[in-house]
Amino acid sequence: MPKILDLEVGPTGFGLMGFTWRPSPPPLSQAISTLRAALEEGMNFWNAGEFYGTPQYNSLHLLAAYFTKYPEDASRVVLSVKGCFFPDSVGIDASAAGVRRSMDNILSHLGGLKKLDVFECGRRDPKVPLAETFAALQEYVDRGELGGISLSEVRASTIHEAAKLTKVAFVENELSLFVTDPFGNGVMAACAEHGIPLVAYSPIGRGILGGALRSVEDVPEHLHHVPRYYPENFDHNLQLFGLVNALAKQKGCTPAQLAISWVRSLSQRTPELPVIIPIPGTTTVGRVRENAKHVDLSDDEMEEIGKILARFQAKGERYPDYIPKDT
Repeated sequence: MPKILDLEVGPTGFGLMGFTWRPSPPPLSQAISTLRAALEEGMNFWNAGEFYGTPQYNSLHLLAAYFTKYPEDASRVVLSVKGCFFPDSVGIDASAAGVRRSMDNILSHLGGLKKLDVFECGRRDPKVPLAETFAALQEYVDRGELGGISLSEVRASTIHEAAKLTKVAFVENELSLFVTDPFGNGVMAACAEHGIPLVAYSPIGRGILGGALRSVEDVPEHLHHVPRYYPENFDHNLQLFGLVNALAKQKGCTPAQLAISWVRSLSQRTPELPVIIPIPGTTTVGRVRENAKHVDLSDDEMEEIGKILARFQAKGERYPDYIPKDT
């Protein structure tokens, strides 16, 4: 079993963003049932965000409701929460004051129901030295209110710098058949060098690899600002789903299962890679159970997928220009 800060987690985790970061969130009862199903399936690493939603309803409200109903599950879940990021206002604030504001807010919402195992800034703050950010977080670690520190959407040089300052619990970056950037930008190599797990968010390509998006009309509102899903790029990018779906049919699995299993298989088959933990997100029990089912991929199948990726080039950037980047 993989480990995060010496805590055992399932080989597939669970991303909570979809529950609350959408115009019409699913009912709370549905969200809680889905979280329970994820835990039953061994997906005990949960990745949440202080800014996943509105100040009135975000991951923290959902987590508080869940652990109020199921207090016995608190010790079973390894919880990471992102903070210090304000997409609609000041952007990223990882100053000591910004860290304390986020941490105090998160701990207040959790209300002692669940320990915060890991905290990660939503992005690196270019205005603030990492040493300042980490020193503020270390205060909470020293008081026993936080287990450790991780990084989100950072470049390789930031990983090297951070590893000199603290024990990095994991690095979270987008990774899927649709987004293979960590292999080419040094992030994967940096994680491997320092023995840091890589947490792979959006392993189903935000839905495009699972068959949820069959036409540009299917693209949900929260993806309208993402260049890869613009009308002028979508039809080209959808071609990858066709190739993945054909392989999945041969394999007797769903395309989502194949996509997630490919991510899981990377580090299992290649010792020089870091531990890689995909964190698919969904809002229904049925999809949780689908995503949790691992499909063994043979050497020949992995090679065939590699050939597909070698000849496919996605169109459009992963994020619009106004989203902060670690550059």
